[in-house]
Amino acid sequence: MRIPFLDLTRQHRELEVEAAAALKQVMAGGVFILGREVEAFEEEWAGFCGVRGAAGVNSGTDALTLALIASGVVRQGRRDEVITSPLTAAYTALAILNAGGVPVFADIDPQTYTLDPSAVEQAITSRTRAVVPVHLYGQMADMPALKAVAAQRGLTLIEDAAQAHGARLGEKCAGAHAHASAFSFYPTKNLGACGDGGAVASNDAALIERVKKLRQGGHPAAFGAGLEGRNSRLDEMQAALLRVKLPHLEKWNERRRSLARIYDETLGRCRALQLPSARQPGAHVYHLYVMQHPRRDRLRSHLAANGIETLIHYPFLLHQQPLFRRPEQRALPVAEDAAGKIISLPLYPHLTEEETREVADKILHFEP
Repeated sequence: MRIPFLDLTRQHRELEVEAAAALKQVMAGGVFILGREVEAFEEEWAGFCGVRGAAGVNSGTDALTLALIASGVVRQGRRDEVITSPLTAAYTALAILNAGGVPVFADIDPQTYTLDPSAVEQAITSRTRAVVPVHLYGQMADMPALKAVAAQRGLTLIEDAAQAHGARLGEKCAGAHAHASAFSFYPTKNLGACGDGGAVASNDAALIERVKKLRQGGHPAAFGAGLEGRNSRLDEMQAALLRVKLPHLEKWNERRRSLARIYDETLGRCRALQLPSARQPGAHVYHLYVMQHPRRDRLRSHLAANGIETLIHYPFLLHQQPLFRRPEQRALPVAEDAAGKIISLPLYPHLTEEETREVADKILHFEP
């Protein structure tokens, strides 16, 4: 049995009729940029996240960049520092650079892989202005502890929620725990478009209005630029497709949890594995199912030989990459240890239970 890491054609088959109708409606309307579909999706996404407003932009990277700029915490040319995780896609740190900030990396919690609040405290300097916790693999960072650190040190929190659509902590969804949040709708996300897309969400209505100006060249219409903005707009077709998919998101997230339970129950008997750890029941949306094995690369080869595709998220820690390396950067032993052991298994809503059990069975039969 060949089992790909992800097969989006299965999702597209489920929604083929709805998606075609939505795109046909956009084509018939003749408005393709910042029209009714974008406005409707922004309202629906804000409602889903439980915040006052949202602004659709071109990508998750731009969402984080514009959230940082619109918040006013990163000032061009001042080398303002923003603390974030080393275990994430490079786009998190690139967004900080794009906003004019300096990314600084703090170590992670060994169980959840999200920012360790005590490590954040140690990374704060006189130039620190903000903290960007990454809700990694479908689970939120320890926001209560991070909010306490930020409040004590006068820092702004901006959530990188690109992998946490629908994740919860307490009574709030990802996107509702900080001054602002950034989402990606890259096709592989729990809520994915058929191309690039992103959004900023916030309870700060003024911030959302600034993002809407920044995404449109710095002005709300076609004239009179008042801010140094950029061209970063969510287009109507992507918004229409996201509106088709949004009502299915909770169902898809529950399916991810169901498949993750199969992995947990089957693989729990293998002592060599460190399985994902959920911060609280039902909170994890399993954008990725990431476990650890001390002989990760040999395990990947074994699975590949049996037709099972796996990936590593992420093999190259950001603080070790030339673009982000700083001479004063401390070693990050927890992240550095995890990077050599983590492996992402196939898990998405349209994966079958049979395929999930087959992956688990092949792992149990791995002989290092």
